[in-house]
Amino acid sequence: MYTKDGEDYFVVDAHTHFWDASPANWVAGQEQYAKGWIECFHAYQGLGPAETHWPIEKFQKYSEETMMRDLFEDGHVDIAIFQPTNLRQWYTEGFNTTETDAAMAERHPGKFIVNTTWDPREGDDGLKGLEERVKRFGCKGVKLYTAEWRGDSRGWSLKSPESARYLEKCQELGVKNVHVHKGPTIWPLDKDAFDVSDVDHAATNFPELNFIVEHVGLPRIEDFCFMATQEPNVYAGLAVVVGGLMHARPRFFAKVMGELLFWLGEDKLIFGADYAIWEPKWQVEGFVDWQMPDDEEFGDYAKLTVTAKQKILGLNAARLYDIEVPEKLAPKKAEETSPVGVAGS
Repeated sequence: MYTKDGEDYFVVDAHTHFWDASPANWVAGQEQYAKGWIECFHAYQGLGPAETHWPIEKFQKYSEETMMRDLFEDGHVDIAIFQPTNLRQWYTEGFNTTETDAAMAERHPGKFIVNTTWDPREGDDGLKGLEERVKRFGCKGVKLYTAEWRGDSRGWSLKSPESARYLEKCQELGVKNVHVHKGPTIWPLDKDAFDVSDVDHAATNFPELNFIVEHVGLPRIEDFCFMATQEPNVYAGLAVVVGGLMHARPRFFAKVMGELLFWLGEDKLIFGADYAIWEPKWQVEGFVDWQMPDDEEFGDYAKLTVTAKQKILGLNAARLYDIEVPEKLAPKKAEETSPVGVAGS
């Protein structure tokens, strides 16, 4: 746990990756897209502190040892949740796959939760594969990329009947956490495919599932907030919000956090470092130290309490994933909206 000024923070990094974007993994004939994708990611890393920037060669393919050090030795992370992204149209072995993540999690028991993914364009074969992965790896969540290319298709929608079949399968399998990338586009994907309106549709139709909107729909923050405040099962994934804005755009960061806290509240915000775009150390430390500015522009936004920061950095994700947390950080009975495991209970 991270401790600052006598307060403990149990940190769940709900958005991390172990990818291979090296040239050896680029699909022949798709090199421009594979190269452009990882270079766009690398450009986003430039929004963090200068001392945390990596050379492109390291960024394309970093080692397991590097990741373990950055997350668990230096980064204050207690549990990390893998969020896969296949991108097999551009990367021969996939960019960041369930299988690769699961193998790493097996080598480091107790450190990772392994999520999987699905694509409704895969039909019956995809449903079968989803069920096999969930049973094999014990997945409690999925990460969806509605803008991913597949053949001539450049995206899909959660509103489609095909998507509904997969969401029904998630319910059947007990996969309750649906993470959906809805934020800044990455070249060459289409920005319109990241619109948040299909989450609104799916969340209403599947109230037993939790929809974690990764990157909070940026730049559509107003659309997201007005949608998420009326859908009790929609949560805000703060990957990109913290890493991309807290250092580079501090006043915009304060505005985004103010809107999220006003409309959704502190119980529906989920921290994610978005490694390896950004390392968690400076994000965790910076967020614990951060406070809403005092000037008039931010006067109608509430200050962030220690309790709120503890929830956002780990306890909220622990609730969704049934992660055991230290007993002294467990929510009081009156505060609980759904159970959280307590270590030692």
